[in-house]
Amino acid sequence: ARLSYTRVKYLFLTWLAVFVGSWVVYVQYSTYTELCRGRECKSIICDKYSKGIIDGSACSSLCEESSLYFGRCLSTKPNNQVYTGSWGDLDGIIKCQLSDVLHYELGEELEPKKEIALFDKPTRGTSVEKFKEMVASHLKAKVGEQANLSSLVSLILSVADSNKDGLISLPEAKSVWALLQLNEVLLAVVLQDREHTPRLLGFCGDLYVVERVPHAPLYGLSLPWPMELWIPTGMRQSMDQWFTPSWPRKAKIFIGLLELIEDIFHGTFGSFLMCDMRASTFGYNDRHDLRLVDGRRVVAEEAFKQAMILQRCEDDEDCVYGVDCRTSCDRAEHRCMAEVAQPNLARACGAMKDYLLRGAPYHIQEELEKQLYACMALKGSAEQMEMEHSLILNNLKTLLWKQISHTNDS
Repeated sequence: ARLSYTRVKYLFLTWLAVFVGSWVVYVQYSTYTELCRGRECKSIICDKYSKGIIDGSACSSLCEESSLYFGRCLSTKPNNQVYTGSWGDLDGIIKCQLSDVLHYELGEELEPKKEIALFDKPTRGTSVEKFKEMVASHLKAKVGEQANLSSLVSLILSVADSNKDGLISLPEAKSVWALLQLNEVLLAVVLQDREHTPRLLGFCGDLYVVERVPHAPLYGLSLPWPMELWIPTGMRQSMDQWFTPSWPRKAKIFIGLLELIEDIFHGTFGSFLMCDMRASTFGYNDRHDLRLVDGRRVVAEEAFKQAMILQRCEDDEDCVYGVDCRTSCDRAEHRCMAEVAQPNLARACGAMKDYLLRGAPYHIQEELEKQLYACMALKGSAEQMEMEHSLILNNLKTLLWKQISHTNDS
């Protein structure tokens, strides 16, 4: 009887495991097939291209030559389809918005949402000079008056001229206007000569292709999502720390993050806020150079300010964009304040503190911890504390570089 009971128990547990596993596979597959709509994305874009509504450097490869291929689906968000892609000899990431009706100026989190009909601007009869004025006015609202607008407009127009014939057609102008509504595209154009962000390879309408940079996650441990649900946060953080590169390599990765922050702080084309400092936003290549994996939550600071003052709130928790760009709530006016609570540097130090301190050489551990806490204590926008911001950033880079400059990891 005892043996029979044991057999029945194991048979039941085996059946239960098979049932649950099959259900998980079915749900995952159903979700994938329902939301990953690469064929639909290509069909919509190519239909508009064939009608002469849009044009771009990737249109012919996608719709006529079939040399731009959709690969594995990486994101199933309805208005932000992301796929691996192959374009001739290039490996890329294809991003398609699948939003025939409207776009959102700064993303899904900010209210109120500004509706923009897709491919409705510029209209027929608009001159190139008028289009330049449209682009300049739009960029001024995003990056502010202090940016070098004339150079930025010229840069945008060079991207718009996809066939490099020295002219901008109406379909090319419509495509670039749609792309300018997207944070990541503007960032890719502004930082196209920098090494820490993927290059913009081409576009067709609001579909665009960025460089696919092979990278490893900052934390090398990846678990199936059912296991993630059962592991306490503290234990998961400890487990993450076990699967990281050696300390000199972690120091080099962090130096790369500091350099990226320098690039977008008071640059030629204005300042930008990195509003997602989670580890999944970053990666590194085989030389341990930092790479920004997801730039959708990097927003121009001026656009962020203008949007936040329109955001209604009851308390400070209502004034958050992305994951960690926060302002305070004016409870008398029920409106969010414009100034971000902490600059990029402070939030980067907070996110990477444990990552960097674990395994640090004993003789610099105290000094490194002291500098990281000073960094995390920065408050307000970087403009209000430019000298202190620059001093802390340079001190951190100097301290870390002295430790690794003589190693092979550098």
